Amino acid sequence: MVQDKRTVEDYANIETAGKYKKSRSDAADQVDPELLEQHMASLEQLGYVVLQNVLDQQVLTEIKAAVEPLLDYKGRNFFEGRLTQRVYSLVAKTFACNQLLEHPMIVALLDSVMRPDYLLSQLQAINILPGEKQQPLHYDDSFYEIDRPRPPMGAATIWAIDDFTAENAATVLLPGSHKWGQKSPDETDLKQLRVCEMPAGSVVFFLGTLWHGGGANTSDRRRLAVTAQYCQGFCRPQDNFCLSVPPERVAQCSETVKRLLGYSVYGPFMGMVDGRHPKRLLEPYME
Repeated sequence: MVQDKRTVEDYANIETAGKYKKSRSDAADQVDPELLEQHMASLEQLGYVVLQNVLDQQVLTEIKAAVEPLLDYKGRNFFEGRLTQRVYSLVAKTFACNQLLEHPMIVALLDSVMRPDYLLSQLQAINILPGEKQQPLHYDDSFYEIDRPRPPMGAATIWAIDDFTAENAATVLLPGSHKWGQKSPDETDLKQLRVCEMPAGSVVFFLGTLWHGGGANTSDRRRLAVTAQYCQGFCRPQDNFCLSVPPERVAQCSETVKRLLGYSVYGPFMGMVDGRHPKRLLEPYME
């Protein structure tokens, strides 16, 4: 009997779709390769990178106009924040934030640190009101119960729709904590906290293993952000987008966003519907 010498990687790359084939992301072709290399070096060393002034004022105005009417309740616990407004599953409510998911540099970074066919895990608006306390420090992919140190199971972006300052709850980060093992921050570590101050229109990209949290808002102004979290294609997303976003809305999204929402296959079979590519479910809404 001839032994099958194909590797697990070979099987993962088998193309099972008949109609909807995989396509390579061209994000890396749209960005400065030297700048991408610099950002990747920062990710390796610090666990995060800040991209300054990525969005112009018109885009910020559009996002604010779409998101602010949706801010109708405050957090339910100390982690969400009793004085923090959150809107989950934004794609179900507005397409204004979809463009954040497709920024070429963000996609190029994701393509560099994640396996192909990664997914959107969560897309939400976070509006921190005056008087809010600092959020407990955490790392975003902690619910994947795999011992550290390990590669990240996810990555995240936090987009500053308002200016991020030390007074109005700018995100705080622990540089290098993405490389830690099974430890939590101690008093010595807390002295190394960095406040991610950045002007509106900027974004911080960080790995899912980086310890961080929302800051305290000691100002008299609220601080609006949009955050997108991503996970490997073999991990379960936080938001069940296949239920929270109606297919007729998904059909109106770009091919990139469709894939991120779960209308994709992680090779060769994960994510299929009745043995077929899930994008076939969108066809009645695309005619």
